Amino acid sequence: MAIASIDYESERKEILQQYRELISAAVPKTTEEDQQQIKKAFQIAAEAHKDMRRKSGEPYIIHPIEVARIAVEEIGLGATSIICALLHDVVEDTDYTLKDIEELFNPTIARIIDGLTKISGIFDNSDQSHQAENFRKVLLTLSDDVRVILIKLADRLHNMRTLDSLPERKQFKIASETTYLYAPLAHRLGLYAIKSDLEDHALKYTHPEIYETIVTKLRESELERKRFINSFIFPIKKALNQEGLSYKIIHRTKSINSIWKKMKKKEIPFEEVYDLFAIRIVITTPVDQEKQDCWRVYSLVTDFYRPKMDRLRDWISIPKANGYESLHTTVMSSEGKWVEIQIRSQRMDDIAERGFAAHWKYKGDGNVNDLGLDNWLSRIREWLQNPESDALDFLDDFKLNLFSDEIYVFTPKGEIKTLPVNATTLDFAYTIHSQIGNTAIGAKINYKLEPLNKALHSGDQVEIITSRKQKPKEEWYEWVTTARAKTQIKLAIKENRKKYTEPGKRALKQYFRNLKIEYNDANIKALMNYVQTPSEVDFLYKLAIGDIDLENVKAFSMSYKKGNWLRLIKKQFTRKNKTSSSSLYEDIRRKLESKPEQLLLGQDIGKMNYVLAECCNPIPGDDVIGFIKPNKGLEVHRTNCPVAIERMSTFGNSAVKAKWKETPTVEFLTGIKINGIDKVGLVNDITKIISEELSVNIRSLEIKSHDGLSEGIIMLYLSNTYNLKNLITKLQRVEGVQKVQRIKKTDTLK
Repeated sequence: MAIASIDYESERKEILQQYRELISAAVPKTTEEDQQQIKKAFQIAAEAHKDMRRKSGEPYIIHPIEVARIAVEEIGLGATSIICALLHDVVEDTDYTLKDIEELFNPTIARIIDGLTKISGIFDNSDQSHQAENFRKVLLTLSDDVRVILIKLADRLHNMRTLDSLPERKQFKIASETTYLYAPLAHRLGLYAIKSDLEDHALKYTHPEIYETIVTKLRESELERKRFINSFIFPIKKALNQEGLSYKIIHRTKSINSIWKKMKKKEIPFEEVYDLFAIRIVITTPVDQEKQDCWRVYSLVTDFYRPKMDRLRDWISIPKANGYESLHTTVMSSEGKWVEIQIRSQRMDDIAERGFAAHWKYKGDGNVNDLGLDNWLSRIREWLQNPESDALDFLDDFKLNLFSDEIYVFTPKGEIKTLPVNATTLDFAYTIHSQIGNTAIGAKINYKLEPLNKALHSGDQVEIITSRKQKPKEEWYEWVTTARAKTQIKLAIKENRKKYTEPGKRALKQYFRNLKIEYNDANIKALMNYVQTPSEVDFLYKLAIGDIDLENVKAFSMSYKKGNWLRLIKKQFTRKNKTSSSSLYEDIRRKLESKPEQLLLGQDIGKMNYVLAECCNPIPGDDVIGFIKPNKGLEVHRTNCPVAIERMSTFGNSAVKAKWKETPTVEFLTGIKINGIDKVGLVNDITKIISEELSVNIRSLEIKSHDGLSEGIIMLYLSNTYNLKNLITKLQRVEGVQKVQRIKKTDTLK
């Protein structure tokens, strides 16, 4: 096959054109000296990457230029970030060192590039704990200089925009990482446009059919939307002009991912998503008049259109924790359609679109609140600098705080505290101070006495009651949701248990002496393994309080008396178990190396065991993916399963794309949920179609009726998704049935 020749002159012109566009975008934010430094960075990057190409075949230097453009145009960063974006792959991919960068530019640029170099390897290791620890280190850099994460988000966005050239498995892995961590991080930093773009591109590769369907439907309805919007905003523009307000009206279609999430949450088709777009009114007004002018615009809008009062959101009086400020309302148009309207000032709009970058721009204004962003970074810094916290626990807690919506709770003196939804009284206590949390015994919520595990709601006023005799207990872990509370409880319990170290050692020495066991590290570790207590502090604590006693140690000793003692010790200090795990892992990997896309489920794969995940119950016809689990073979999930997406982010290297072998004689358990009107004979009509017409075997059937409605969950055995879709289609035609859908693990009857 002939290899196409490369037109180097055309490529050179293209590179220079993109560089000029970058400089043009940077001019308003940079000085002439800055521009000279940017030019030097570009020349170094161009020379360093001159022989490198991306998977798409284009010159590699295009990528850092595009990352820099996103940083300046879409995030609003300045000269330092542009230079770092241009150089972000130089240290990792070429002979340049951080010391070289520091000498050529300055220590700040070298430090940011060091952070960017570290973050690139977060997901490249199949060991989840290793990944979590790397992520923790990166966030430590974030807490010192947030530009590391902002540039990394720009880098990830450009990678997502150019993902087509990678293999399907790699696309799915990168898209899953993006959904799992990068998009929520962009949201937390207030970068809503970046977050939406990342999510839309991720959806394109995790659910391509859904993505294309929504894109097509949006394209088909575009002209109708434009006509409707022009008609809707006409009276509003007229009223705003009469009031003499300086404004602009922007209409933006809801992101594709947001539309899909709404369809899933409401269980409705595309045509029933009423808020496909939002209309934003942005006013130019002094900071001290922002609030009153926004409410003034709200009053003008509601003169023409009736508002839906339960959809009013006032994030001007109390901004979100990431600094977002806006007034949201949903109104009924003259054509009978609900329309979401966002009202905000130009300053608020800058912060909403560019998050942290705009936050720093306005921070110097004495009339502008801190917006909570510095407090959020301070909390990250506190979590990261705790040497006792486990990396995986930290990652889980951090993600929990990324995803959660916020509530606003008041102290007795009226100070506002921001907490995640479902936070409890005990979470609030630890938000005030670790000592308040450690000694809390109860609280007064809105002047009423309540327990520590009471869930809080926005607007609650909370007073914590403490006692010096109180100490944190293990059950408190179940009572809190915030990372700060969990960390402080763990530290306090561990600190308290350290007091039992010497009594625990004395007890252990006595037990070993009684049973003539040598007191050494090997035997102690073997006993810890036997009683399944890996923490030395917890082990000695249990010995001190009698949870581990002489009988336990005697049973441990007797188990290995007849020649097994040495085997036990060897078991603890050799890699035998790890090797067998690794051997099975590598054995499966070798079997799949030649044709990784040809793993057929439903046949004997060289004695390779696999299980179907209970969280999503995959059946033939579903797009599936397998995860190699040491000593357990493969665990198979549907590709749209949330658990699969999370595992792709942390165990991506153990993932195997799979497909089904046609095995019509094999049936798999799945389930459907039916909603309808309660009527005589409904159950009979449903079971008749399932059992008699389609000859499908029912495992269980549960139907409940309330207020004239029926709801049921039916578990049954089917051989593939074609039969499932056929069954759903036939059931939807039954009189009284309104909706039939495949169940999720979380589905229950109300």
